[in-house]
Amino acid sequence: MLISCKEVKTPFSAQSIVDKAIATVCSDNCEQAEISFIFRDKSYKSVRKDGNFRLERMFSDSTATYQDIVTNEGFLRYRNDTFQQIADSTALRLANSVNSVHYFAQLPFGLNDPAVNKELVGDTSIKGAPYFEVEVTFSEEGGGTDFDDVFMYWINKKTYTVDYLAYSYAVNGGGIRFREAYNPREINGIRFVDYYNYKPDTLEYTLDQLPKLFEQGALALLSKIELKNIEVNLNP
Repeated sequence: MLISCKEVKTPFSAQSIVDKAIATVCSDNCEQAEISFIFRDKSYKSVRKDGNFRLERMFSDSTATYQDIVTNEGFLRYRNDTFQQIADSTALRLANSVNSVHYFAQLPFGLNDPAVNKELVGDTSIKGAPYFEVEVTFSEEGGGTDFDDVFMYWINKKTYTVDYLAYSYAVNGGGIRFREAYNPREINGIRFVDYYNYKPDTLEYTLDQLPKLFEQGALALLSKIELKNIEVNLNP
């Protein structure tokens, strides 16, 4: 039997590492918080309480003002405060778009969702710091339309912060992205970061190869993922 050179011999599990990373970021506040922010000229707000959630996105164009809402019950769209009946396929696409922004904004909080599958696949060092490598996949049930995406999270062994992440996706011809966290700040007990968003020059790399490419300067900077005007109210 072949044994991977990246076999992990550690008392830690993916679940225990993620639990500690969430505790580090949330300080037990994420489950009962109202969070709002601006991302790419759109307003976002999430409200969570006792297992219930409401994720919102609000924006305007030259014709109207829109409000998209995702809750435990499903998706709603309003145009100029009037409910819009839309096709199920469109509702699913819009709901995934709203959820994706909130998911990245509040990482690693969402990594304990029921559809998330976590595996500790290795460890490495990036810029001299030690990291756990945790791979995340999604179950088809509850995993959204992009359930076949694969993520890798590099969680600092000393601070338990998610300093780097990467993911591969299949839509629009597929792609690979690598993100470096920067600008950490704590707002009312919850930690937020922004990201530098990179891509390799080919899809032939695996996610666990990206940190070395990053250190070698071989990844192209695509964009910055910046959250602005963050506000946090606890126990909404």
